Amino acid sequence: MATDNRIHFWRRNPKVPGSLQPVYGAQHPPLDPRRHRLLKDAPKVSSVNTKSKKPSTFHEFARSTNDAWDIDDEEDDSVFSLKQLSSSPVQSQYMPQTPRLKIIKTPEDTEPLPPSLDRQEPISTNPSQERLDIERGPANGRVVKSSSDAQLNVNAARNTLQKQQSLPVRPIIPLVARISDQNASGAPLMMVREKTRLDKFKQLLASPNTDLEELRKHSWSGIPREVRPVTWRLLSGYLPANRERRDLVLQRKREEYFGFIEQYYHSRTDENHRDTYRQVNLNPRYCLVFQVFERILFIWAIRHPASGYVQGINDLVTPFFVVFLSEFVEEDVENFEMASLPLDTQRNIEADSFWCMSKLLDGIQDNYTFAQPGIQIKVKALEELVSRIDEDVHVHFQKCEVEYLQFAFRWMNNLLMRELPLRCTIRLWDTYQAESEGFSHFHLYVCSAFLIKWRKEILSMVDFQSLLMLLQNLPTIHWGNEEVGLLLAEAYRLKYMFADAPSHYKR
Repeated sequence: MATDNRIHFWRRNPKVPGSLQPVYGAQHPPLDPRRHRLLKDAPKVSSVNTKSKKPSTFHEFARSTNDAWDIDDEEDDSVFSLKQLSSSPVQSQYMPQTPRLKIIKTPEDTEPLPPSLDRQEPISTNPSQERLDIERGPANGRVVKSSSDAQLNVNAARNTLQKQQSLPVRPIIPLVARISDQNASGAPLMMVREKTRLDKFKQLLASPNTDLEELRKHSWSGIPREVRPVTWRLLSGYLPANRERRDLVLQRKREEYFGFIEQYYHSRTDENHRDTYRQVNLNPRYCLVFQVFERILFIWAIRHPASGYVQGINDLVTPFFVVFLSEFVEEDVENFEMASLPLDTQRNIEADSFWCMSKLLDGIQDNYTFAQPGIQIKVKALEELVSRIDEDVHVHFQKCEVEYLQFAFRWMNNLLMRELPLRCTIRLWDTYQAESEGFSHFHLYVCSAFLIKWRKEILSMVDFQSLLMLLQNLPTIHWGNEEVGLLLAEAYRLKYMFADAPSHYKR
């Protein structure tokens, strides 16, 4: 009996679930009564392609109809509604639809959506024409959209276009040609920030007495290419801060260097200096650049008999030589023929490279004396520091029987020049020049950060050979300023934590 009452209730009650009723006070305005009345008065036409039998019970209605309330944002709803209205058939029994409600059609009345919005049918915006279409009835089994739906969809499409046009346009970043201080991300070199920094550097360098502390502070995050040569000369102590004295100092120091050449270089084949020259002789080919390097290294070895020439010092000349050469070269320095420069310019580059390298080696000379005690101490400090920073990496080295001296000796001896591309070394030395003890003290924390950078790759190696091969051939060929900047930031964090706490080194 109760079942029969429920069946008669659904037959009598026109307000079945899923039917659309005006809701007053909701987010969207209620349906227009005039348009709703017009739709009711429209003649009902049966379609051949749709079901002729109406659902007589709630269970039949539930099997044939589902309601889905859209909870997405208005933009997605409007775009999806345009797709459905332009390409999908609707039920033959017309039902007005609000922008927040989607009727999921039965399988018989469903067909796939179009692949893109580019093939949408044009939406008519003439209400009278649409009213005539409704009165005429369906065409080819389809019911033409009402004026209310068309107007809502047109407004939604216009709102979507206005929102898209109001969004900021993201600029397309072009790729940059390969030069020494290029970013790995391909970002343009002369952005607004770089131009502001360049102006600040020029202002500091043009002052009668350059504030070296302020210059170091700005140089820590990198030096613009245009002012790097003169900035390196100042920060290395080769040039004085007083601007009026710089030309005289440059002239005197350059003449002094070539005085050493005339005094000592002819004795390179003598019995006393033959061994030194054989080590300095970099290449049997008669190349102009190799001649410059040989003279620089030979004169330095003669003037520093306590250490003499040690393999690896030749690497330390390269950054100075490339930076001072870039002062006269606009193109890629690596493919430039030095012989095309005037002779006086070549001599000035050679002399400046010698004096700046000498200033650098004065601070780390114990790295190159007998038995190289400076490097031994720094490698031991690196081992103690890594054991505190990342114990897993330290224990993994012990399990694989890898000694820190087997890979970190070259890091200390060549200042990571064999591990990084030349452009990254130049950027790294910008910060080393800005630090008070950059080459001797801060380099330890850079090596620690550099080692922990490859933590995942290190722990994945399970034997001595593969681990040592990784540490001697780390994949940094595509590194740029961005990667070096992150490395330096991590090194500064380690220095801030451990430099003033020597007990952190001890167990």
